[in-house]
Amino acid sequence: MSEQLPVSERSQLRRIPSRASYDRALAHAILDVGLICHVGFATGTDVFVIPMAYARQGDQLLLHGSVASRLAKSLAGGVRLSVCVTLMDGLVLARSVFEHSMNYRSVVCFGHATAITDPTFKAAALRDLTEHLIPGRWEDARQPNTREIQATTVLAMPLQEISIKTRAGPPEDLQKDMELPYWAGVLPLQLRTAAAIPDPALAAHTPLPSYVSDYARPGQRSRL
Repeated sequence: MSEQLPVSERSQLRRIPSRASYDRALAHAILDVGLICHVGFATGTDVFVIPMAYARQGDQLLLHGSVASRLAKSLAGGVRLSVCVTLMDGLVLARSVFEHSMNYRSVVCFGHATAITDPTFKAAALRDLTEHLIPGRWEDARQPNTREIQATTVLAMPLQEISIKTRAGPPEDLQKDMELPYWAGVLPLQLRTAAAIPDPALAAHTPLPSYVSDYARPGQRSRL
């Protein structure tokens, strides 16, 4: 059986609680598919939400940015934050406009982030960030040098306070609307790749890596 995450005042879902889950394995699976997270935090009188690349490393979430960025400075200083990752699986078309919906899987994490300063752990985190985006690339590109590592802030956020919300399946029309003459159902959505576009400056006859030609997120097909 999967481990159940603890439920806190912040992580408890109150709107349609039947769609909630606190299954750690499910949270990890959603995070492992996604590519972009949105990080929300407050500084003084301002509130920011910033899209970022991320990676999961065990039971922590990795975020990174320039050492000069407001986000890196704020979060490394212990500011509270929330991180959201959403996977869109389909548009749900009901017979009534009011019942239209979406099929999705989402994870919202709450907590604090701390900066990774140890050079070895920092390099390992950058590797995980790269491999999350495109597995196989870390060993097939020039890896960051000391100056580049020093210019990058890598933050780690424990995955302890999490809420998961999902929806799947057909529309949920009212019984009185079931005989209306409108099409109803689900239009599936999926992230796929098109043909890779080589750099115009690429040396002639440089082979296309298989991790590019066969690229797919976990559980998804690689090409349109």
